[in-house]
Amino acid sequence: MKNLIALIIAIFSFIFISSLAYADITVEMLKKRASDKATMVYSEDISRIDVGETITWIPTSKGHNVHFLAGPEGWEVPKKSKFNKEVSITFDIPGIYYYQCTPHKGMGMIALVVVGGDISNKDSIAKIKALGKSKKKLKALLGELQ
Repeated sequence: MKNLIALIIAIFSFIFISSLAYADITVEMLKKRASDKATMVYSEDISRIDVGETITWIPTSKGHNVHFLAGPEGWEVPKKSKFNKEVSITFDIPGIYYYQCTPHKGMGMIALVVVGGDISNKDSIAKIKALGKSKKKLKALLGELQ
């Protein structure tokens, strides 16, 4: 009986630890971020995930979406989500992905996803024409990637 209990505990422990290793993340579309009071932002400026992981974007207020402008060679994710709708995307190709909120891009509502720690397409992302506050923010975000 003790062996059976030990086996059950071992199985559940393995399942729990495995689920932590592949934890997907959630990013909120915000009017104001509590941590730094920045407005018209995503909850994460840079999301770092492993290949095969999923990010779910959740609108916390109306008027936001996720619009991908660039990614690594061969990237195939949905380019644009609907407004005010939750969207989940699984990333299978390593590299940097650049996205924005369509109506708030000029206000700096942009962010990056780094998949698999691969930043080899950093130079191509830097060439993207960003508007308004997004231009300075994109440069700063890319500067954080080493």
